Amino acid sequence: MARAAGGFREEQFWEACAELKQPKLAGANWELLMEALGICVYRLWDQETGLYKYKVFGTLKNCPPALLTDVYMDLDYRKQWDQHVEELYERECNGQTVVYWQVKCPMLKPNRDYVYVRERRDLHVEERKVYVVLAQSISHSQFPERSGVARVTQCEHRLAVTSDGRNGSKVFMYYFDNLRVQIPTWLINRAVKNGVPEFLNNLEKACRNYPRRY
Repeated sequence: MARAAGGFREEQFWEACAELKQPKLAGANWELLMEALGICVYRLWDQETGLYKYKVFGTLKNCPPALLTDVYMDLDYRKQWDQHVEELYERECNGQTVVYWQVKCPMLKPNRDYVYVRERRDLHVEERKVYVVLAQSISHSQFPERSGVARVTQCEHRLAVTSDGRNGSKVFMYYFDNLRVQIPTWLINRAVKNGVPEFLNNLEKACRNYPRRY
């Protein structure tokens, strides 16, 4: 299997891209968790970890795909519009760009932090452009665990974006985070039902206010 420069397999980018055209929900027990404001959130119970994986499908109006992807990748700008960011930066480590991200967790104290690599690809599919961003956690000696902060050692995020045919974006997101703590199901459901629409709404607003908007 061919791997891209960031350590991701080539087919991982195309798999994320394919979900925009045909969501892969059959053959597994994906269940619809919520549907609101043009956004559908599905979840799948992972028996190995005892946690849920999530897929999100929807449309962000008045937010072109190239702009949305630029905003999503801009860490400095995210610190301005995402109130949950405590600390966020990237560092070059032996030729690899590594991201450190600490998240404020008022409902799940203490704060959580992530160390991960990510990569963006701009793909051409049937005369359309599809923007794909993959991210996954890694362990790195330059980012030791901190006292008073819980490290999320297992996470995987995927984003695929293309035009909705107008001035907006058709979006697919996948994410799985192992927070290494037992969380009541009702609390997870509330966090997802509130958090996903809030994040996408804030992302849409961030696109409108982006200093380098084009």
